[in-house]
Amino acid sequence: QVQLVESGGGLVQPGGSLRLSCAASGSFVSINVMGWYRQAPGKQRELVAIITSGGSTNYADSVKGRFTISRDNAKNTVYLQMNSLKAEDTAVYYCYLNFRSRTWRLNDYWGQGTQVTVSS
Repeated sequence: QVQLVESGGGLVQPGGSLRLSCAASGSFVSINVMGWYRQAPGKQRELVAIITSGGSTNYADSVKGRFTISRDNAKNTVYLQMNSLKAEDTAVYYCYLNFRSRTWRLNDYWGQGTQVTVSS
């Protein structure tokens, strides 16, 4: 049983900024990876950024230099600071969690998604 609470989506003008957050809770032993994926209309879901519990990060080429992922391990929370937003960033953003369960298996879990719209 896992819960992900996402917040921070909304409407912003091109060049603006948004900060997404996602807090995880539940009966997991540990978190391996948290991050964000996104899906635009008519397109496949794609990786935006991920971060491990140790702090290693990976970004999509399209967001490098503009987005920054970070985490607060004590709060089981991941953040995505999005700067210099473009219309092409418009999508539903999904929080992603990879965790070790009490049976010691690694599992994936997804948030419900939060809409980010970049438009004039």
